[in-house]
Amino acid sequence: MSFLVIGECVADVVRAPGAADAVHPGGSPANVAFGLARLGRATTLLTQLADDPYGRILADHLTGAGVRLVIGGVPERTPSAVVTLDGHGRASYAFDIGWTLTAEEPPPAARPVRHVHLGSIGAAVAPGAGQVLALVRRLRPAATVSYDPNVRPALMGERAAAVARAEECAALADVVKASDEDLAWLYPGEPAEAVAARWLALGPALVLVTRGADGALAVTREHRAAVAAPAVAVADTVGAGDSFMSAVLDALAGTGRAGLAALGADRLAELLARASAAAAVTVSRAGARPPDRAELDAALGGAPA
Repeated sequence: MSFLVIGECVADVVRAPGAADAVHPGGSPANVAFGLARLGRATTLLTQLADDPYGRILADHLTGAGVRLVIGGVPERTPSAVVTLDGHGRASYAFDIGWTLTAEEPPPAARPVRHVHLGSIGAAVAPGAGQVLALVRRLRPAATVSYDPNVRPALMGERAAAVARAEECAALADVVKASDEDLAWLYPGEPAEAVAARWLALGPALVLVTRGADGALAVTREHRAAVAAPAVAVADTVGAGDSFMSAVLDALAGTGRAGLAALGADRLAELLARASAAAAVTVSRAGARPPDRAELDAALGGAPA
C-alpha cells in the first residue's frame, strides 16, 4: 500500500538544560512519513526544502529511511524551530517557517495513492494550506485520509479561524488524531470525548486522542477504547505523537472506509496499545526517532500486528 504525506519538514534545534544545542530532523508530517518508512511502508513526502545545511540534513535523514521526497517549491531557507526542553523533557517551540506549497497534482512517485496524511503547519498556514486541501480533495475519492492538527499556537493565528480550518480538515478525513494539548487550545474547557463526538459528526470514522502520561483514547460512532501509557523513562517528548500516528496508519493499512467504520472496541484497544508502544519507544530516546518494525514488535513483547 502506498502512502502520501503532505506537509512541512523542520530542522529542530533542541535546547535542553545543561546540554549543547543539537539539530534533529523534524516537522510533524515529515516525522509521520519517516515513521511509516521505518515500518517498511512505501511512503512519499510532498514538502518544501531549501538547498542549505538544514535542508541537506533533513533530506538525508528522510531518504535514508526510504522516504521518497517530492519538493513542491523551494523556500528561501529550510524551516527551523528552536525546541526548548524543560526538566521533564517537555518541548516548547519557536518557529522560523513559511509554507508556500505549489503542487497541483499528486506526485508521480506516489501514484496510485491509497492513503494521504495531512496536518500541522502544512494544513494550517497560508498560502500553502489551500493547495494542500485542494490536493486532498482531488485524492479523496480513491484514497483514505488522516489528519493531525498538531497545533502550533504561534503560527495558527486567531483561534476561531484556526478552529474552522481544523474542522474543514477533519471533515475531509477518515481518521483524526489529536493531543489533549491540541484540544485544550482549539476548544478550551471542552472534554476530549465531546470534541471527538463533534469531529465524528463532521465525517471521520475514527478519532484518536493522545493524553501523554494519561494514555490514549479512541472513539468511533459505536465504540470507544482507552489505554494507559506504557511506563518509560522519558528522554524527551519530541515526535511522540507523530510516532503514534505512524503506527496507527501502519496498523490500519489497507482498511477502507467500510472497515474503519466497523472497528470494534477490541480492535481499537489493540490499535491504541501498538501506537502507544511506538510513542513510548520514541520518548525513551532524544529527538523524533520512531521505532522500526523489529523495535516496535519487541516493545510489544514480540507480538506483530
